[in-house]
Amino acid sequence: MTRENEAGSEAAERDEWFYAAAVGVGPLRFGMTVAEVVEAAEVIGTAEVSGCRREAAVFSPTWKVEVHRRGTAPSAPAVTAYVSRDAGLFGVACDAVRGPQVAYDGLRLVGRDLAELESDAIAYAEANDVQFRVMPEGYAAPDDPGIVMRAQPVGEALRSRPLFMVPRDGAWTEWDSLPSEEYHVGGRRSKSRTPPDDPRPDGCLQCRA
Repeated sequence: MTRENEAGSEAAERDEWFYAAAVGVGPLRFGMTVAEVVEAAEVIGTAEVSGCRREAAVFSPTWKVEVHRRGTAPSAPAVTAYVSRDAGLFGVACDAVRGPQVAYDGLRLVGRDLAELESDAIAYAEANDVQFRVMPEGYAAPDDPGIVMRAQPVGEALRSRPLFMVPRDGAWTEWDSLPSEEYHVGGRRSKSRTPPDDPRPDGCLQCRA
């Protein structure tokens, strides 16, 4: 099975999460601690916590929580959450292949062909007399500052990988808050990093549902 076919197969099995701007997505609420994110992520499966690179002095130490679906072979995480020490949970990325489906007023956002999503986003904007945003990859997406759309390679195609965000401490906008890990997606993992501080008292960086 090619990854592109895999994307279509997994899409039929996706759970559906609700997005509320500035509030959260699915069971994840902006401002949660690492421990709270791990507990909430049990609806999907297992969580792995690691530290993020300190990108700028204005940002407090930040952790990445990668959530893998329960009962599947080792694979890319379905959801990746980003939690800073001072702001709590500020970003949630849904994998294009394995992530839950999230809609914006009926417009499906996860795992879409980017050109198809752009066409739907423009049609939505025209029908509702609203604006749309052009993302860094050059495609149109919903006009919501809390949705940062990225492209994820799936086979030969580019599929949508949305991040649902609020500004983290020290950042002016959601885009300024984008973790460096999200600049390169599609199976390429960042080098492992030692977390700046262990967020949990037992010192273990593996959290199992």
